[in-house]
Amino acid sequence: MKRTLILGCLAGIFLPLACERLDNDRDLHTGGNGYIFTLEDVAQLMAAVPVGEAQIGEVRDAVSASCGNGYDDEYTMKDLFLTPGAGIGTETATRVEAYPEPLRDLLTEHVRRTLGGTRALDAEQFLDQLSSSDVQIYWPYSELFEGSSERPVITFDPGDNSVRNIGYLRREDGSVEELIVDEEMACQRPVWVISRNADAEYQSLEMRRREDPDWGTGGGIVTSGTRASNKNYFQTLVLRSIQANRQFDSWFAGGSEFLVKVGAIEDFTASTEAELRLYTPSVTDFLIVVRRNQVGKPVDFNAVLVSEWTGMVDNCAFMMVEDDGGTLTTWKCSAMVRYNSKSYGFEIELPLHSRDDIVWRGALTRTYIERNCGAVGHFGDVDLVMDLI
Repeated sequence: MKRTLILGCLAGIFLPLACERLDNDRDLHTGGNGYIFTLEDVAQLMAAVPVGEAQIGEVRDAVSASCGNGYDDEYTMKDLFLTPGAGIGTETATRVEAYPEPLRDLLTEHVRRTLGGTRALDAEQFLDQLSSSDVQIYWPYSELFEGSSERPVITFDPGDNSVRNIGYLRREDGSVEELIVDEEMACQRPVWVISRNADAEYQSLEMRRREDPDWGTGGGIVTSGTRASNKNYFQTLVLRSIQANRQFDSWFAGGSEFLVKVGAIEDFTASTEAELRLYTPSVTDFLIVVRRNQVGKPVDFNAVLVSEWTGMVDNCAFMMVEDDGGTLTTWKCSAMVRYNSKSYGFEIELPLHSRDDIVWRGALTRTYIERNCGAVGHFGDVDLVMDLI
């Protein structure tokens, strides 16, 4: 079945909603002026413009840059409008001459042409909301289509864990064909999913490494602690690798975003109770994105979890969640240290969201870590290799 889709036909659904901001946790984005649009509307808009080889190359550059920065195959609307071709985490401005006709120009022209005269929604308001929203283009399995100029099928995240959804494909004559899209199709031809970004606010492990060399390079060598004297002896607790053994979300929502949080007392060498009271827990918190093509495969990370793990540290608090948003809450836990043959606990609060999938949380003892250095540990549906060096 074919039909021509133009955004103007959808203008009637964009109705003023008084002055309140809505958040019903569905696939809706609400602008500050009360207007609202859905991910499906954006997918239909994207399918209505004549995307060509140049725009496909732009999107490919952006998702490749995001992956290189430790994120998923994503191109946010903020980057699309402000810095065409830039991925999440990219700080340098895009060269103007790199994209003579960027995708934003096609979208802007179409919106102004189809919505310019409507009363329900002003074109400039729509563009302002879209460019500042958390909406993005997600290109699953983009690495399979390197160099391809085949027009993508445009679909959207239905938000209900479905495995199939409606997709839109623009034909040469400007008509738009409706298709049924599933993950198998996304592996066979380019499919762009209009979804909401979930990880841009977090600093990825790759970005952390660039800022601090002590975080090491993936699969490389991490600097170990000094062993100059027994008094100052410490080791470094390292996450060597991770293997996700299943997908945690629908394929429309992308790969898995794991938030790793570790609470411990670093560099603990107290010799008096007065010194003991000076110590406060430190929390290591970083993001690991496992793309869909990496599921079931060990991925090297070599990330520092606790930089100075001394002989007086009994355990650390460890939590790993797959980020799904929701209301911010915390998990209260304790880290233990030993002083004068007694164990002392320090309370730690590790943040998480109400809808997060908790992969594993609990205390990792020194005994467990020392006995399992370099071995695969099974933490729910994720396998981790930790080491003390």
